[in-house]
Amino acid sequence: MAEFVDIASDLRFPEAPVALPDGSVVLVEMMGRCITQILADGTKRIVAEIAGGPNGLALGPDGALYLCNNGGSFSKQVFNGITYPGPFDPKTYIGGRIQRVDLKTGAVEDLYTHCDGHELRGPNDIVFDQHGGMWFTEHGIRHGRVFDLTGIYYAKTDGSLIREVIFPCQAPNGIGLSPDGKTLYWAETFNGRVLKANIIGEGEVEKFSSRDPRNCLAGLPGLQYLDSLAVDSDGNVCVATLMNGGITVISPTGEILEHVATNDPITTNICFGGADLRTAYITLSGLGKLVATSWPRSGLKLNF
Repeated sequence: MAEFVDIASDLRFPEAPVALPDGSVVLVEMMGRCITQILADGTKRIVAEIAGGPNGLALGPDGALYLCNNGGSFSKQVFNGITYPGPFDPKTYIGGRIQRVDLKTGAVEDLYTHCDGHELRGPNDIVFDQHGGMWFTEHGIRHGRVFDLTGIYYAKTDGSLIREVIFPCQAPNGIGLSPDGKTLYWAETFNGRVLKANIIGEGEVEKFSSRDPRNCLAGLPGLQYLDSLAVDSDGNVCVATLMNGGITVISPTGEILEHVATNDPITTNICFGGADLRTAYITLSGLGKLVATSWPRSGLKLNF
């Protein structure tokens, strides 16, 4: 079993870690409704208070943070000391949005709340391509008999363009790019599978169908839900796995290479940091921790 070092604890459902060049890690506290920076000595700095539900986070080309805000899609539930994302509560939901957050001042700006006349319901995770555009997943909401069909979106950071590139999707979550930038990967939470699409231009993919087996990288057996992901320098997809808590590593050809257990059924995200990108930072949301471990391969250097 991998050895983990606690970087920070008592976090309120941490998610979306981003390793910064100064050795700190910035992340969201979804249930705490804030973005928090964990400094190298373990101290915490609140970057910004965020209404709704801060979810996915990425560093953009201008040095700002770009945030997927799910609007408060999940309530808090605790079972046996583990925090779980609970049912949708319409009384606290403010609507989904993509936001820009100034890392220094904490200023928060709404960039997108709608696309082509329909509202964003629960944006989840985000990755930047080499052009400076952002791909993000729309996880949607589940309430009563409603289970949103959603999609994969592409948008620009200046608020000038947003479009739904792939529809329909079922609860898409983590998203990432292959090392050559030609393949887009995303995880579907409840289907327990990682899908992929060929990128043919800026914000464009080949015609996609989830029924085409060529578009499914891998599916996991049993009760294994998928959350956020990161890609390593070999092109392997490292996807946070719920219930069977840990990180599942999937090769570019769809082979399950390993499962790194974390002892938290609500293991939600991973990023790579350190000088050689061989330190994996993992959010144990159920336990309220950010942990680190040495990784056998270096992570993929992000575009920004």
